Amino acid sequence: MRPADYLRLTLLAAIWGASFLFMRVASPQFGAVNTAFLRVFFGCAGLLVILLIMRRTFRFDGKLKPALLLGVINSGIPFFMYCLAAQWLPAGYSAILNATTPLMGALIGFAFFAETLTARKWLGVMMGLAGIVVITTVGESQSSAHLLWGVAACLLATACYGLAGFLTRRWISEKGGLDARLVAFGSQLGATLFLLPFFGFSVTTGPAVNWAQPMVWGSVIAVGLLCTAVAYILYFRLIADIGPMRSLTVTFLIPPFGILWGYLVLDETLSPNFFLGALIVCVAVWLLVSRGKQPAAVK
Repeated sequence: MRPADYLRLTLLAAIWGASFLFMRVASPQFGAVNTAFLRVFFGCAGLLVILLIMRRTFRFDGKLKPALLLGVINSGIPFFMYCLAAQWLPAGYSAILNATTPLMGALIGFAFFAETLTARKWLGVMMGLAGIVVITTVGESQSSAHLLWGVAACLLATACYGLAGFLTRRWISEKGGLDARLVAFGSQLGATLFLLPFFGFSVTTGPAVNWAQPMVWGSVIAVGLLCTAVAYILYFRLIADIGPMRSLTVTFLIPPFGILWGYLVLDETLSPNFFLGALIVCVAVWLLVSRGKQPAAVK
């Protein structure tokens, strides 16, 4: 990898790590549904502007519906879950639990998509589950009930991410493929349409929201434009330059940035036991995404 690739990988991790900070600021003020909708709306709008500037044609080649549905699974539900968790959990918790995405992907692939798990990967799964247990049983964020609900929301989000990866391969890649930028735009459009009715219901019948909060709006716009639209473009550029496996190493870098931003901006503190659980999860993720030693005859 070139120095520029390392720089972009680190920048992407810093941006995605900041998304948990922005949701932590916005979600308690605007509500989980409203924050999730505004994130995908601004993400969709930002991607639309980027595609128009690049003069890309909006030809989905019959894959618009799959792209829209992927948006529900890969953005609509997970973003709502993370916004829900942000009302209870420090940003560092959500960031480290986001790193369980490969773990969830391995379990979903094994259970539903005929993927095989080697002994190395089974060890990673077991260690990942152990790390989650450590995090959920020794946390000091708020009450234990809120901690457990927040962790459950994060794990549901990562399960959606894991499922979406296999569905993308089945619905998009195995049927001729599609420009990744169009997939990103279609997915954000699908997530926006999915969350729009919930947003309308929340605004008209839910608790009154004080919308006149510039700092909160700044967080919402930042998580939509920067952490969604710009981050997607940066991520797809990395995949094109260094490949998907190396790009996936961003998973290891997001939690430190999520914890750092929470500490610097929100003055969040985490217990030593949390860091023990986080370390276990990171090792588990490494076991799952690294190739290990492969026999020479295996292709």
